[in-house]
Amino acid sequence: MANNSTRLKSLYKETVVPALIKEYGYTSVMQTPKIEKVVINIGVGDATKNSKLLEESVRELTAITGQKPVITKAKKSIATFKLREGAEIGCKVTLRGERMYEFLDKLFNISLPRVRDFRGVSKTAFDGKGNYTLGVKEQIIFPEINYDEVNVVRGMDVVIVTTANTNKEAYSLLEGLGMPFEK
Repeated sequence: MANNSTRLKSLYKETVVPALIKEYGYTSVMQTPKIEKVVINIGVGDATKNSKLLEESVRELTAITGQKPVITKAKKSIATFKLREGAEIGCKVTLRGERMYEFLDKLFNISLPRVRDFRGVSKTAFDGKGNYTLGVKEQIIFPEINYDEVNVVRGMDVVIVTTANTNKEAYSLLEGLGMPFEK
C-alpha cells in the first residue's frame, strides 16, 4: 500500500508540477496548484426511519477510505422530508496527505473504470474556484466493498479541493494526475 500512495504523489512532483510551470509560466514551485483535500460524503436520507442504514454507510466509507467518517446532522427541520434539526442523515470523510493520494489513485485507476458504460468524468463539474465535484452512483465500484454484503446501493459525492485559482488550472492538474476525463 505504501508504494501505491507514493506513486501518485511522485507523479505529481516529477511530472505534473514541471508541466504546470511550463503551461502557466509560474515563477515558483509554490505557485503550482495542488490537491488540498478530498471530501467524500454519503447522504443517508432514509436514516431517519432506520438508524442501521447509517451505521452501514459509516462501515462502508471506513472500508473505502481507511478513515473513520464523521456523522453529519440536519441543519434545519424540513417537514416535507420528515426531517428534524439535528437528525443524523449522513457521513463524510476528509482525506489529506498520503491517504488522499492513495484514495485518488484507487479512484482514477481502479474504481471509475469499473463503472458500467464508463466514458470518462464530466469536464464541467468545476466550481469556478478550481474545485471538482464528482458524483458516484454506487459504492460497489470500490474494490473494498463486498457486493454480497451490500443491502442498499448508495451514491456518494467526492469533492476534490485544489489550490488552483481557475477551472483551467485545476483541470490541467487533475488531468496530469490521470483523472479519466471525457474525450
